[in-house]
Amino acid sequence: MAKIHLSTEINSTIQICFDLSRSIDLHKISTVKTNENAIAGKISGLIGFDEWVTWEANHLGFRQRLTSKIVEFDRPNYFVDEQIRGIFKNFRHQHIFKQEDGFVVMEDILNFSSPFGIVGRLFDKIFLKSYLTKFLKERNFVVKKFAESDDWKKVLE
Repeated sequence: MAKIHLSTEINSTIQICFDLSRSIDLHKISTVKTNENAIAGKISGLIGFDEWVTWEANHLGFRQRLTSKIVEFDRPNYFVDEQIRGIFKNFRHQHIFKQEDGFVVMEDILNFSSPFGIVGRLFDKIFLKSYLTKFLKERNFVVKKFAESDDWKKVLE
């Protein structure tokens, strides 16, 4: 299984960062390049424990659908989403938030694997890990931008 671990420092409150990270509306804003749209389940607002969303998006030249569910939830410290339907063999994304001295450390730990045995593992290592890391960094940039300005009010109020 492949693993990505990112850490982002944000000059905001832990509650704002946590809620922006689970905002369906902000996710749509942060994924304009892949044209992501929530098409079933929780399709707007803040997703919470035991709720699910089906995303439709263009990734790697293909229109794909992925359904993820919030399986762990401890506001404002931690939540986990897992794929319950989609292209991945396994997909588990941990979102961890820690309030430090005047800023928040937002951590993403993503464990994933593609199907198709050795071919899938090679694809994960050679290409997909880099692709998903870039995708998460772009998303985190948007979370940071909204959290460090009054823009967060556009999606949370």
